Amino acid sequence: MNYFAYSQQAPRSFHCNTIDEQATAQAELDTHLESQAEAVAPTLAPLTARDRRIIGEIIEVEPESVRTIWIEGGITVWVQFVEGGRLPFDRNWFATRVAEVKATLPETPLERNERLSDELEEACTAFGLYHVEIDWLSFSTKLYQDGHFVGFVGCNHQGWYARPRQYGVNRVAGSAEQVIALLGVRTAVAA
Repeated sequence: MNYFAYSQQAPRSFHCNTIDEQATAQAELDTHLESQAEAVAPTLAPLTARDRRIIGEIIEVEPESVRTIWIEGGITVWVQFVEGGRLPFDRNWFATRVAEVKATLPETPLERNERLSDELEEACTAFGLYHVEIDWLSFSTKLYQDGHFVGFVGCNHQGWYARPRQYGVNRVAGSAEQVIALLGVRTAVAA
C-alpha cells in the first residue's frame, strides 16, 4: 500500500515576513544578551584611576575617556578611548612623559590611604603584628600581637600616630614602624 504525505505550504509572503521578523527578533536578543553580559560581568579595567590621570595629562584628554593602552611590536603605545577610536604614540616618548608626569602629579586622598595602608601592612609584618580592618575615614586600626591588644595606630594630617589605649594622648612619629615601636613592640625575629 502506498502512502502519500500531503502538506500545504504557506504563502510566499508569509515566509518573507516571518524571516524578517525572526531576523529582527534575533538582533534584539543579541543586543539584549550583550548588554546583560556587560551589566552582570563587567570587564575589570586594567588601568587604575591614577593611570588614567597620568595618560589624560600626557595626551590632554579627560581621564575618564581612556579605556586602555597596549604596546604593539615593542614600538608603538596605543591609547584606546571609551567612545571608540585610538591614538598611537612612540613608546620611548610615552615612557619619558609617564615618568615626568608621575613625578609631578599629586596623590589623591584615596591613593595616599592605599600607599599608607601598604606601609602599615609591611611594618606590622616586620613586628609580627596583625591589624583589623582599617577605618579609612580616620585611617586607624587596632593592633594585636599573639591575640593580645597592643594599641591603636593611625595616620592623620600630623602624620603617623600611636596610642596604647582607646583614650589618651597620640604619640606622633615619621613612619608606621616608628609609631609601632613607640607602643613598646620589638621587631619580630625569625625563630
